[in-house]
This record gives sequence, structure tokens and C-alpha cells, in this order.
Amino acid sequence: MRSGRIQSSASCSASSSSTFPHPPCLSSASRHCKFPRLLSPRALSLSQRVSRNCLVPETTQFSFSKQSSTNKKRLFPVNVGALVTSNTEAISTGPLVAEEKIGVLLLNLGGPETLDDVQPFLFNLFADPDIIRLPRLFRFLQKPLAQFISVLRAPKSKEGYASIGGGSPLRQITDDQAEELRKSLWAKDVPAKVYVGMRYWHPFTEEAIEQIKRDGITKLVVLPLYPQFSISTSGSSLRLLESIFRDDEYLVNMQHTVIPSWYQREGYIKSMANLIEKELQKFDRPEKVVIFFSAHGVPLAYVEEAGDPYKAEMEECVDLIIEELEKRKITNAYTLAYQSRVGPVEWLKPYTDDTIVDLGRKGVKGLLAVPISFVSEHIETLEEIDVEYKELALESGIQNWGRVPALGCEPMFISDLADAVIESLPYVGAMAVSNLEARQSLVPLGSVEELLATYDSQRRELPAPVTVWEWGWTKSAETWNGRAAMLAVLVLLLLEVTTGEGFLHQWGILPLFH
Repeated sequence: MRSGRIQSSASCSASSSSTFPHPPCLSSASRHCKFPRLLSPRALSLSQRVSRNCLVPETTQFSFSKQSSTNKKRLFPVNVGALVTSNTEAISTGPLVAEEKIGVLLLNLGGPETLDDVQPFLFNLFADPDIIRLPRLFRFLQKPLAQFISVLRAPKSKEGYASIGGGSPLRQITDDQAEELRKSLWAKDVPAKVYVGMRYWHPFTEEAIEQIKRDGITKLVVLPLYPQFSISTSGSSLRLLESIFRDDEYLVNMQHTVIPSWYQREGYIKSMANLIEKELQKFDRPEKVVIFFSAHGVPLAYVEEAGDPYKAEMEECVDLIIEELEKRKITNAYTLAYQSRVGPVEWLKPYTDDTIVDLGRKGVKGLLAVPISFVSEHIETLEEIDVEYKELALESGIQNWGRVPALGCEPMFISDLADAVIESLPYVGAMAVSNLEARQSLVPLGSVEELLATYDSQRRELPAPVTVWEWGWTKSAETWNGRAAMLAVLVLLLLEVTTGEGFLHQWGILPLFH
């Protein structure tokens, strides 16, 4: 008998009834091309249904369904629970591989490798319009605002990175994953090269693309290392790729495809279940432990206004893992919450910290944290979960705490990623410069125009990353120093007007109110 999901008192309320397309995979060829004849009917069914390694438009719809009053409305796919199994035996890659140079581009967030890297890394992060979305009128403030926030947050962030060894291990882990994926592909007779492109730190996506060009890659599979799709993670990286591709004739004509999300793949689900089962055995009474899925949060507006499928994919992912655990006679209670919120806007609820306190109040004594949206250890697992949330749990009366490690280079996980790459190869196509498709977004969300209508689908430029922030009298520095100063003046003026105190009032420039 399933113990079921524990409902938090801080459940998220979704918007009213609406539907949007289940995100298919979008390759660079036309959305209306036919399936290749390489696949059997069974393989076609698997690919079209859930692998998202196909180009044919999906008919699956997401819909809002009313749940209990505590959960309000939950977004989920109609065909929830569709687990994707590898079917590489039905795919003949011989002709595809023999005459081509295959490349796989792994996309990830990136992280500062030293404490000196922290502030410029934060600047790159907050300078991304997909992370902080400003109204069109104020977009010229994007970089000054990013500089202001990064300088403000750097000291605390440095403390966090210092506590985990002085830098993020993300690059090393991702490099290791790339090497293991390369080995797995070669073992499956696909001699591919694997590249790592980080969004906000070295090796930047731009650096990876230059290496891809130097190596003469002719077929490229783009694989974001985010199990679930979000406009703030995979979407941001793909928008950057879009801008890079459009400015380069070699890339525009290079055959490529995108695997936008893979949370429903059997290898991933079983690997997660294996880790959870192993960690549960470390508790004195494993059956009494609550499985606590903690996912990275996104602003609620991304889901309700921009149509981000992240919440729906996350909930389906948890359901699939729970179903796999139930097959193993593991029926623990479980819950899902969202961590790492920043700023005053509302993010996806329930929040991880609020949920931990709520579980402690309800008498939960054993908690197993599962970092569900992370496949590599980094600051949000090693410091935020292992230190901050553990301390909060103990203070809240939870006596036994455990944490499932990130997948890293788990063999089953890596092998399944290799299968996902192989299964995508028949759908790699070319984007012609003269084709209208060359001007359409690479973000693999079906109807990009509808899905990203309020998200500004017309944006054509993303800021280039910086390695350090330079002050001085160079042309670039002078421009941004001036804008930063202008922002500071606006902030001070706002404080003066709202508080009625300050040097402008003291000098008589603004009237004093008594």
C-alpha cells in the first residue's frame, strides 16, 4: 500500500485551465519531415511517444486538473507514467557513423573553480536575460544590475564555496561524465567525440563550439545535462546556441539535433531508484523514512505566464521514480519541494526550507533528501542541502537525516545517456541558410511562439560571458561604469523619495516632510 505524497501547507497554486503542447524534440530540419525508415514500428512508437528524439509533432497535451484543496491545481501530462526504455537494437547506425564525424555537446551551468571566480561567475549568471527578465524598457540595466547583485552576493557565496573546498567540483565531474559517455558510445560502436559547454563559466559554450569546428564535426547531438527542461536552464543554453549558430555559416549548415529532456528514461529512473534504495538501508527503520525530493526552483511566472514545462516534468519524474520503488516493495511516504529561490518574486512552491520545518512539526523523525534536478555535486547539494537544510532539519525535530548522492558517473545512467544519443542520430538534420526554419528557435518546445509569447521570443542577442569584471577607463568599462553609477543614483533617489530622509533633503533639493 503506497504511503503517498505528503502535502505541504505551502502548496503551489497553478493558473487556471489551459493547455500547451508536450515538448517534442526539435532538430534543425523541418518540423514536418517524415520519420526515417531505419526504425521498426515499435521503435517509432517509443520515440514518438516519449523519447523526444523525433521531429514529428507530438499530440500529447498537458492539462490542468483540479486536485485536493491542499494541492489546488496540479499540472501533469495526460500520459503520465510513460517510462522510456532504450531500443538501440532497432536502430542501424552504421551508415550514419561510417562517413560522418559525430559530436555530442553536453550543456551545463558551470561553476567557479576558485574563490576569485565567484563574483564574475555570478555576474555572468545574473546578466543572463533568461535568469533575470527585465521589461524591455529597462533592458539596458541588465548588466549594471548583474554587477550590483553579483558584488552584493559574492561575499556570502564565497563563504559557501569555501566550505566545500574553495570552488565548485562541477567542471571536473562534468568532464568525467563526458569521458565516460565517450567510452560508452565507442563501446556501442559509435566513435563520437564528447564536448562540454558551460553557460556561465569555463569551458564556455562558445569555447566548446570553436573546438567542434576545429575537429570538423559533421553531425552534432546537443544534450543538456538537466533531466527536466526549463527555460532558465536548458532553454537559456539553447538560446545561446541559437545565436551562435545563426552567426556562423559552418554551424548553420552542420547537421544537429537536440535532446531537450530525458527525465523519463529507464536508465535514469532506475539509477535514481538504486541510489534511494541504497541510502534508505542506512537508516535504523527505513520504512519510516520520508523520501524528500528537492528540486531547483524557478520563478512561478515562468510556469504560469511563460508556459515552462519544468514543474510538470518534475512531478512526472517523481511519479516514475516512486513507481519504480514500489516495484521493489518500497512504499515510503514522499514529498517534493523546490529550493534555491532568489529575490522577492514568488517561486515554485512548496519551498524546501518551509517544507522541512512543516515535516518536523508533523512529527517526522527520518528524512532522506533526494536532489532530483541535479546529476552532479555542486554548491546546491554540498552546501545548501548538506549543510543548511540538514541543520534546519535537526533544529526542526528531525532526528535522522540522509542524502542521496548525485548520479555523477553511475554506469547505468551513463549507458542510458549513450543510448539516448544513439537513438537521436536518425533524426539529425541540416538547417539551410535560405530555409525559413533557420530563423526559428532551436528551443525544443514545439510551438515556441505560443510557449514563449510573454518570454520575448523575438530576442536575438544574449550577452557574452566575462571572465573578470574590469574597472577603469577602457571604452567598455567606461560605458558600464557609467550605467552602474546611473543605477546607483536611481536607487538612492528612490530611497530618498520613499523614506523622506537623505542628503538631498538635507541640502534642500527635496522638501522635508514632518
